[in-house]
Amino acid sequence: MAHHTPTRDRVLVADDSGLMRKILAQSLTESGFEVIGQARDGDEALALWREHRPDAMTLDLAMPGMDGIGVLRELRRDSASVPVVVVSAFSPAHGARAVDALAEGAFDLVAKPAVGAGMDTFAGELADKVRAAAGSIRRRGSSIARRPGTVRPASPPRIRPPAPTRTGTERMVLIVSSTGGPRALAELIPQLPPQLGQGALIVQHMPAGFTNSLAARLDKVSALAVTEAQTGDVLAPERVFLCPGGSHLRIGKDRRLVLSDAPPVGALRPRADLTIQDAADLFGSRLLLVVLTGMGRDGEQGAAAVKRAGGRVIVEDESTCTVYGMPRAVAEAGLADRAAPLHELAAIIAEEAVR
Repeated sequence: MAHHTPTRDRVLVADDSGLMRKILAQSLTESGFEVIGQARDGDEALALWREHRPDAMTLDLAMPGMDGIGVLRELRRDSASVPVVVVSAFSPAHGARAVDALAEGAFDLVAKPAVGAGMDTFAGELADKVRAAAGSIRRRGSSIARRPGTVRPASPPRIRPPAPTRTGTERMVLIVSSTGGPRALAELIPQLPPQLGQGALIVQHMPAGFTNSLAARLDKVSALAVTEAQTGDVLAPERVFLCPGGSHLRIGKDRRLVLSDAPPVGALRPRADLTIQDAADLFGSRLLLVVLTGMGRDGEQGAAAVKRAGGRVIVEDESTCTVYGMPRAVAEAGLADRAAPLHELAAIIAEEAVR
């Protein structure tokens, strides 16, 4: 995974476990980063950040004294802050806290590996996400104040559109996202009307154990009922199903949802392309695909299938993406019908879902 650049990205590691700090530092160094400091708690992390101004930080959430959430809140107060990749334990109890961290402005999330398991996969994922985090600051230059999780200047209060009149020709809505997705979904989903087309699915790249908390958080603030998908679930206009991390989401011929533990595709499980292909086969021109912020190219093959089937494809505009990867792949392949910034997408989706 080593990726050497003329000037190596400088990374600060924060974790209260000496063993985990050693694993992180060694993994990052082998991947071509310069580890400029190791912090044992939140206060030390902030002190080292102020001293060294690294390009990125890895952050444990459960630390003595000031915890990871406290560190993120402190960082948000500083306009010259640093993108943070949360490295979190893998349990339901930590899931809610990890989703809180993404809401507080963390760039992305990596699940800690089980003892002795999956170190190569962990090292690769960690390197990719830290590199993207460091790159996000370079790319934005002086506009760091718009980093993920920070509140954009308030737009006029938006009135959630009423549920439209049913026409019988509604579209099924499929939303896919990766890096920056939880923050984007937290802005988008609450603005959608209480009924949406034939129903909606979300495929968000996340480790297993974290999506249930994300669904619960979205459900609390949305007119639509948002739940984690289960095998046997049936699409309905008032429901949004979120694909569980660690599973592919397939749609059966009877339009019931099926969770699959088939191997990862291109290191991804879930792989949005699989869900999109099933949806294109079943819904044809009655499918609306929305590609939000994210690293990589997942969604590009799916978008091609949607266009072949006569469906519609919308991508998030670069101006609001945390990482302009997935939307860019779709747009550059000529597969996007339109691009729009995040704050305009809810109205567009509500309108397109009933066309």
